[in-house]
Amino acid sequence: MKSLLFLAVLAVGCSSSGLQKTFNEERFINDVKILASDEFQGRRPNTLGETKTTEFLAAQFKEIGLEPGNGDSYFQNVPLVEITPAVPPKLTVSLPQNKALELKSFDDYVIWTENTEPKTAVNPSEAVFAGFGVTAPENDWDDYAGIDVKDKIVIVMVNDPGFTIRDSTLFKGKRMTYYGRWTYKYEEAARRGAKGCLIIHQTEGAAYPFSVVQSSNSGARLHIDERPLVPYRCPLMGWLSADAALKLLKANGLDSSVYIAANKRGFKAIPLTSKIGAEFQTKAVFNNSKNVTGLIKGTKNPDEYIIVSAHWDHFGIGKPDASGDSIYNGALDNASGVAALLEFARAFKAEKTPPERSVLFISVTGEEQGLLGSDYYAHHPVFPLKNTVANVNFDGVNNIGRCHDVVIVGKGQSELEDIFEKYAKEQNRYVTEEPKPQNGNYFRSDHFCFAKVGVPAIHAGNGIDVIEKGKQYGQGKQDYYTKNLYHTPKDEYSSEWDLGGAAENWELNYKLMKHLAYSDEWPKWKAGSEFKAARENN
Repeated sequence: MKSLLFLAVLAVGCSSSGLQKTFNEERFINDVKILASDEFQGRRPNTLGETKTTEFLAAQFKEIGLEPGNGDSYFQNVPLVEITPAVPPKLTVSLPQNKALELKSFDDYVIWTENTEPKTAVNPSEAVFAGFGVTAPENDWDDYAGIDVKDKIVIVMVNDPGFTIRDSTLFKGKRMTYYGRWTYKYEEAARRGAKGCLIIHQTEGAAYPFSVVQSSNSGARLHIDERPLVPYRCPLMGWLSADAALKLLKANGLDSSVYIAANKRGFKAIPLTSKIGAEFQTKAVFNNSKNVTGLIKGTKNPDEYIIVSAHWDHFGIGKPDASGDSIYNGALDNASGVAALLEFARAFKAEKTPPERSVLFISVTGEEQGLLGSDYYAHHPVFPLKNTVANVNFDGVNNIGRCHDVVIVGKGQSELEDIFEKYAKEQNRYVTEEPKPQNGNYFRSDHFCFAKVGVPAIHAGNGIDVIEKGKQYGQGKQDYYTKNLYHTPKDEYSSEWDLGGAAENWELNYKLMKHLAYSDEWPKWKAGSEFKAARENN
């Protein structure tokens, strides 16, 4: 019955394309099952799981009829370094009068270093509570005003100013800006010369529970190998649990009222009486991972490129869950997105008239480690960024059923959204932003790396207004996934997936890609987008 619904949905409005001939639910599910199987060992970069995954994808690209996307190769090497720090089991926070506060590793904090030296010592250093750790002149905001944090440990809050007190007049209201993203906070602390940056976890502000921080950041971590010109990073980075942060504040004569105060313009960073330090014994292993690339060369404008992306990686083999399962299969995140990418490639190859612009299909590495593969491509592009028209990214598909709505993540960024919305209306659907824009999802998948270098990028799909079941049902399904399955060994394919909504979203995204691939149009960033200037400077 689901297969019949899937094919019926695809038949609507698709007669002019190769879509209903090439999109095949059974084949899609089979690809998901292969990529998310235990045999692929959770698809962690630089493991046997990577070898199996990238060889599978290259073989699929070749079978589909894609040309190698990087010269004569389907692969783009991405130099990575795997850093495994021996994290101290207890973090001793020194206080005046020879007192100390002991915090327990994993339960109270998750810390790491990106230094590759065998030993990294961060001597006990003065700590500073620096609000949100944001410097944003256009918003008349500077949490570092009047204080020098060089060689100090800054402790900052997650998300944006205004979030905690629901002040819609600050920044973009409830919608997270890049200033609210944890990556920015580490970057800004490093620009200030800080020795360390610890972010206070808060589930709503981070958009995931502390357990996700624990599972995502413990043990070995991968980073782009930037030798020989390695930029400065804080030697100590990490997160504090909400309870541990409150203990630390109370030990310094403060309480949670400073969280409220930090939301007020003109807030001044507060030097603490505590000193914090840590010592890491570090093992660094340098290796190459791979982006997998396949190309359909355009017939009219072959030197103009549409990039279709989806990350192939997940977390590999990690800490066992309660059932003893230790393989993080990543079926929805993101075997489903990669399987969708393969279906789009097949659809384009089935077109009677090949695309006028070139279409580059790229399955990138290291998304779960910090968007590494897409970041590397953005700074080492196979094809010039100035010739790259747009990026359409896929990270998970709708598996909860057909929806009246369709979500554009980070709505309000580029003219790609206007094209997308036109085709959504043809499906009698309405476009909305993600239900929780405070989560900053636009900065959490690979499209963001293309956006940062000025390429208009879109991540659209899913929805929560499930037909005949409503928004509460749809939001409940998404919340259940985030709380119980996301970044755990339980993210596996299930026969309970309802792919009717995925079919509609695939059709919609395919029409967007065809619109771009068969035209001379160059979508622009909208006024007010933080990425507009980068495009104009390309």
